[in-house]
Amino acid sequence: MKTILVTGATGFVGSHVLMALAAHSDPDLRVIAACREPSRLPKGVDVEQRVGDLRDANYLRGLLDGVDRVCHAASWSSLWNHAEQSRALFLQPTLKLLEASVARGIERFMFVSTTSAPGPRACGDAHAPGLKPDFWPHLANVSWIEDAMRAAAGGKTVFVNLRCGLFAGERYGLGLLPILLPRLKTHLVPWIEGGRTGMPIIDGSDIGEAFRCACLAEGLRGYESFNITGPQVPQVREVIAYLHEEYGYPKPHFSVPFPVGYAFARSMELLDAVVPWEPLVVRTIIHLLEETHANNDAATARLGYMPRVDWRTAIRKQIGEMGWRQHGRMSMALPVN
Repeated sequence: MKTILVTGATGFVGSHVLMALAAHSDPDLRVIAACREPSRLPKGVDVEQRVGDLRDANYLRGLLDGVDRVCHAASWSSLWNHAEQSRALFLQPTLKLLEASVARGIERFMFVSTTSAPGPRACGDAHAPGLKPDFWPHLANVSWIEDAMRAAAGGKTVFVNLRCGLFAGERYGLGLLPILLPRLKTHLVPWIEGGRTGMPIIDGSDIGEAFRCACLAEGLRGYESFNITGPQVPQVREVIAYLHEEYGYPKPHFSVPFPVGYAFARSMELLDAVVPWEPLVVRTIIHLLEETHANNDAATARLGYMPRVDWRTAIRKQIGEMGWRQHGRMSMALPVN
């Protein structure tokens, strides 16, 4: 019997991990959902619940009782700024959970990162160190957590880092598409490098499947890191053309190189101090449009991961949900609570 704890079980990643593990229906697998609001758990998924907040030391002390493996999907994120909140709500609770997992001798600790963690010239290597940019505190904290996992490897706990592509699909949270699509309607968003870079969109169900594979794969040792994408990686131009043809979103009218894109985004960030709305574009969005060269080769070979959901299907699911969930621009930061 393997007992798997899923943190952040009501969020985008965590809910899909729960559904993937539940669909596996292995009698030798016991799944526990760690969350704050069990009413938000996916319908039809009947698992044990441990309700609480990872910031609560008393809750953390009992959370790992009887647990063999941890899928850490709990997060608080922002696409720019909010360094203090990211540290208090994401970095510090994650590091404490990591330390507790090592102290308790947890067999395997799995973490969700991003294919954009390293710079564009290193993204193809899932083991390359992540960037710690001042313009994106959340990414810096993701990289600090990756560093902490590397440093803690070598004992009983195996660390598995899943660098996933751009999230899409149902039960979405903060993501590039909900941020970008309303901004396209302003006709002010340009192509970056002509839209010729890859856009590694991945459906939530494929992320859940990647975690399921990472939970059950044999032969993992120390610290292992994998790029995780959908079955195809389209170019940005293909994605925008699809959105234009299927949903009427306008295409950009001009193109700028990456250095100009970063400079323009920086100017928008500086204007934030004097305008009552969020910037049209920030450097994080430009960074997410950089080429990652990410593929699933290592994840397929080592984990048995086989993504199934085409990027168009993932977009259709997300836009369908946006139709009733989202009115206007999405904030670039999750609510603070």
